[in-house]
Amino acid sequence: MGLLEKLRAEFVDIIEWVDDSRHTLVWRFPRYHNQIKYGAQLIVRPGQAAVFVHRGRVADVFGPGQTTLRTKNLPLLSTLAGWPYGFDSPFKAEVYFVSTRQITDLKWGTPNPVLMRDPDFGPIRVRAFGTYTLRARDPGILLKELVGTDSVFDSEEISELLRSIINQAFADVVAKSEIPLLDLASNYAELAEQVRGLVLQRVDDEFGLEIPQLYLVNVSVPAEVEEALDTRTSMGVIGDVAAYQAYQMGQAIPIAAANPAGGLAGAGVGLGMGMAMASQMPQAGSAPSAGPPPPPPSPSWHLAEGGRTTGPYTPQQLAEAAAAGRLGPQSLVWTVGMADWLAAGQVSELAGLFPPPLPPTDEG
Repeated sequence: MGLLEKLRAEFVDIIEWVDDSRHTLVWRFPRYHNQIKYGAQLIVRPGQAAVFVHRGRVADVFGPGQTTLRTKNLPLLSTLAGWPYGFDSPFKAEVYFVSTRQITDLKWGTPNPVLMRDPDFGPIRVRAFGTYTLRARDPGILLKELVGTDSVFDSEEISELLRSIINQAFADVVAKSEIPLLDLASNYAELAEQVRGLVLQRVDDEFGLEIPQLYLVNVSVPAEVEEALDTRTSMGVIGDVAAYQAYQMGQAIPIAAANPAGGLAGAGVGLGMGMAMASQMPQAGSAPSAGPPPPPPSPSWHLAEGGRTTGPYTPQQLAEAAAAGRLGPQSLVWTVGMADWLAAGQVSELAGLFPPPLPPTDEG
């Protein structure tokens, strides 16, 4: 190989990046001391952007496609390099490829509990975790603010910072939402969108990044609080705790009495449980502890009027009917327990409603 061929070999004529990684955000083309040949081919694949940097300053940015590098399509680089009339010789420039596709399967979570005020339980500590996606929106800002001169920059280098920003945003959203703890699960989507909005406000302007998607997978409470919630739920399902305790003791009596290792002790346990149940039940022949028994209900009477049955009437209503002349001693009445209709005057309960007949008078 002659000297001219060796010199030509030092010039780069194809610039491309075959991305086989999942989390690389920025990759610098390994030019080393090689110069880029005038008329070289720049190949930018879908989901990529190529950024030319000249002496620490961002120059031209190319989107997906194949481009022949000439003065007309490198206007900013031509200005920075002082080529007012064009050039046809190799030139030096750093080329950074930026991934503009979404980087998925990134996780976030609260390392410490977040304190929130719940309307039902008062102050309570919660933890949360979820996933999010990341994408470069402005390659120029990303290079200036985060990448610098790194030859490779991936999402892991900024994941810790992003998780801190997301955690802070989650704490702000939960504290201001005033959503009860038991209703958080039905509001995951709304909370996640609010958190994403707060995070986007910061990372978009400062780092040239965006968060296309953010998901809230779960919100949990400390184990002791979760146990207390389960106990409260169980009590609500049981309902009448006293009746449930009596049922439990009734189920335990034959088991305790049949314990072969207990012998008489097992019988004593069963007897003790039975006595405990008996102490909770009203004793036979004794008045209930709640108070005297209610008075027996007043009988309801039916009255035959005009060939049809009317009523039922209370004794007070029958007394008013008798006083009004509507009910007489010969009026037919019936109530529960009577075999047939009887005249009201023949019923002992109603006989007092009618005055006795007047005695006969002597005319003489």
